Amino acid sequence: MTRTRAACLLFSLAILLPGAIPAAASDPLGGVSYTEGACRSRAILGFITSDFGYRAHHYLKTDIAIAEIRDMHLNRLELRDETHPVEREYCRATAITTDGETRALWYLIERGFGFAGIGSNIEFCVGGLDPWYVYGAQCASLR
Repeated sequence: MTRTRAACLLFSLAILLPGAIPAAASDPLGGVSYTEGACRSRAILGFITSDFGYRAHHYLKTDIAIAEIRDMHLNRLELRDETHPVEREYCRATAITTDGETRALWYLIERGFGFAGIGSNIEFCVGGLDPWYVYGAQCASLR
């Protein structure tokens, strides 16, 4: 196979492959738009619950999980424009953890933030469970 043919084949695969991957595997939002209430989306809340369980086990070294998420609402919305290429939704909710505590849950949904500007990203912080202040004191950077 010549170099030109190999390059064309690789380029074709690079274009076709993202369409073959299900949205849920590559994009935590799975196509949810803010008009559908992304802060209340089951896909997003499921991602947060699952990822929190992983982080609690591996980083906090505790056996704690999110049992329930309540009172989800949009805190702030930054739409995409010529100076802001990434759309951001800042959400707040209440998380009830398996230790019986009620904690503030702050999360950020970013669109147009994935690889090559395609896809999304979700960041979250549970109040009182960020011992390294990754998101600042009391999750300040996600408010």
